[in-house]
Amino acid sequence: MKLLLDQNISYRLVKKLELVYPGIQQIKRIGYNNKPDRIIWEFAKAEGYTIVTFDSDFYDLSLLYGHPPKLIWLKCANQTSKYIGNILKAKSGQIQEFVNDQRLGCLEIMD
Repeated sequence: MKLLLDQNISYRLVKKLELVYPGIQQIKRIGYNNKPDRIIWEFAKAEGYTIVTFDSDFYDLSLLYGHPPKLIWLKCANQTSKYIGNILKAKSGQIQEFVNDQRLGCLEIMD
């Protein structure tokens, strides 16, 4: 399952989550740090990633253009990376179901 962590989510989580989410990546690690959201959107679409973010900007793009890419919108800002990693681990079953359901474009995860 290819997740793409937005730049506001620590790149250090990639190592901690790669056993749960093979193919996980982060914007900074792929050289897309500070690129416009639309460029990241197109990259994720072309490469088959699901974007994981805190920002509503990607949600707005999904309303305009539909999916893919799919979007996981974390509504738990101002939390530690450890906390975010734990949420993503705990929700892995739900995230897998979401990614596999072609009808769905956005999964909101709240703390």
